[in-house]
Amino acid sequence: MGMMVRATVLALLKASMILLFAGWVALWILKPTEMWTKKWKGAEESAGGTVFGYYGLNFAVYTFPIIALAIIGSLYLNDTASGAISSRQRKTSLSSLSYPIIVNSLVGIISVVEILAILVFVIFLAWTFYCRISNDFEKLTPAKSLKLSIWQLKYLKVATRFGLLAEACLALLLLPILRVMPVLRLLGIQFEASVRYHTWLGTGMILFATFHGASTLFIWGVSHVIQDEVWRWQKTGRIYLAGEITLVLGLVIWITSLPFIRRKQFEIFYYTHHLYTLFILFYLFHAGDRHFYAVFPGIFLFGLDKLLRIIQSRPHTYLLSAKVLPCEALELTLPKDPKLKYSPTSVVFMNVPRISKLQWHAFSITSSSNVQEDTMSLMIKCEGWWTNTLCRMITEELSSDTHQTKCIPVAIEGPYGPSTVDFLRYDSMLLIAGGSGITPFLSILQEIVSAKGSSRYKFPENIQLIHAIKRSQDMSLLSSISHILRKQALGKLHLKLQVYVTREEQPDAPARILQDALSQGQIVHFDAKATSYAIHWFDKPTVTAAILGIALILFFVLLICFNHIFIPSEKKASTLKTKGADSKTKTPSSVVDLILLSCFVISVIVSMTVALMLRWRRIKKAVPSTSPKKAGGFTEPSSAEPHDPLQEHEVHYGGRPNFQDIFAKFPNEAGGSDIGVLVCGPELMKESVAKSLQQTSQGSSAKGRSKFTFHSLNFTL
Repeated sequence: MGMMVRATVLALLKASMILLFAGWVALWILKPTEMWTKKWKGAEESAGGTVFGYYGLNFAVYTFPIIALAIIGSLYLNDTASGAISSRQRKTSLSSLSYPIIVNSLVGIISVVEILAILVFVIFLAWTFYCRISNDFEKLTPAKSLKLSIWQLKYLKVATRFGLLAEACLALLLLPILRVMPVLRLLGIQFEASVRYHTWLGTGMILFATFHGASTLFIWGVSHVIQDEVWRWQKTGRIYLAGEITLVLGLVIWITSLPFIRRKQFEIFYYTHHLYTLFILFYLFHAGDRHFYAVFPGIFLFGLDKLLRIIQSRPHTYLLSAKVLPCEALELTLPKDPKLKYSPTSVVFMNVPRISKLQWHAFSITSSSNVQEDTMSLMIKCEGWWTNTLCRMITEELSSDTHQTKCIPVAIEGPYGPSTVDFLRYDSMLLIAGGSGITPFLSILQEIVSAKGSSRYKFPENIQLIHAIKRSQDMSLLSSISHILRKQALGKLHLKLQVYVTREEQPDAPARILQDALSQGQIVHFDAKATSYAIHWFDKPTVTAAILGIALILFFVLLICFNHIFIPSEKKASTLKTKGADSKTKTPSSVVDLILLSCFVISVIVSMTVALMLRWRRIKKAVPSTSPKKAGGFTEPSSAEPHDPLQEHEVHYGGRPNFQDIFAKFPNEAGGSDIGVLVCGPELMKESVAKSLQQTSQGSSAKGRSKFTFHSLNFTL
């Protein structure tokens, strides 16, 4: 009976989310049509005579659906948390949608489902532009203040409508970078994979906004009014100066986000990105509250998401130990709450106040929560200023004479990972890693081995791990799974490792080098303080849903109250008139905008106060984690073994892996018909794997052989 009730509840939650999303999409499709415009004006006039006003109607129609979707999504994920591991029975034809269609150095690897999503969005933008501009051309009347020819007037209308296309991009811009709020996670999209959707939307928004702004300035220039218009801060309607400031801020953020700046000058990218607060503020002043409600869901969720993450990262925890590997990498161990469970391939964001109080960096978790119950391990490659500074801090501790070294406080956000683990559905798996791209696979292998005895799920029985590295010492990155590579407690699982050392020649005993690399590394143990709290997740998704609900209800109540208090009733009717009307009684647009902004700020502060109280209460109940148990689950390798299992693995020197040859041989070696290909590493390697897979799949589909399913993972952002 309990299972039936749970299934019914999940079905109702799922149906509610589908209806909300479908209604929101239908709203955006109807919004540019003349029919909707006429009906909407009538609806606003009717709402103006009620206690809710036009502002309540706009909020309920444009903003509420997505926030309600996030609330229901949190409840849905809470009920499905126990089934976080995806079983083979859940496999559907949707897996073929991950097949790489476009492999290009400019845009990267784009799958079938991404192509479909891009096409749908482009069609939507074209539909919006066509509906708006065709209606504008039908009602074309010259403006009294501007002496424009027909072509100039048409061009100005085109420029104006490009601003609406930028608005559509802004409505979606912040949704892909939500970490706590379950929006894209409901679709099985991880945060680090969705960051590029944020990049695409941001680029599109800036292109449309630049054309919108530059073309408007051009028309003002040819009509000789640019000096009058460019500095105008109108009392009502669209504020031109605010729009110009918004465009400049957007361009600064976009330019400093370009890869050659972001990678080489991360601090510039990081700090200029915080200009988004001013960008949103001046966009509100420029577009007005009616347009702002359309993009408000993403802003509302992002604001709460950001503050929830700040709360979760307090108080600081401390490093328990650090293993310094010969390949200039660190394996860090931190304390965590035994109740905290996470999926393989999850990431955390880490801040070290002694290095920088503002910079956060993402790292893949290399451990499994089923193996290390009260600790968590991260792998960090020392390649940039921030990571090199951390490496230097830890290596300096190695030279100290004391056994217990001074603790290093750190702040942690996360972990963030997929709601389901889809790699378990395959018969066999090919894991392809380049350099430190091995980190997500370390957690995958530990998860599979730790759950090998489970009768609930059927796991892949054949796994081949391909690891391409530059030098032999980089094999030490595999030290955390040395017990797995030595075939300890693998049961029916068959794991084969192939290492490709690209910049060294063949030595006399490659197997011995692998054995030495896996055993190398110096460990530093830190003196944990009594205040060394373990890492806790913020709370259950139900708490996130409750906080969202509090903020949503409070905002709506404040919006109604503040409008009735600060906008006298005799002026409310005038706010619904044409924006071009010059009336002394009309409320300034900036006042209405500031009311909306104030309601948002107050609702966020109150809901975050509630979240902080819940967090503090939970931490006070928690016992500080000062000496966690040694992570176990596997025995140490015995030197008395007559046969070294490491000899079964292969180490190749002086060349890169031939992926086409690997894809051709693996089905015969593994024997499975459904093969998952997971790749993580440099973009060039991912593209090479995707191209080889395209060629192999074309041949195998014709011959009816094994089916490959491609998945690209990221280990850095």
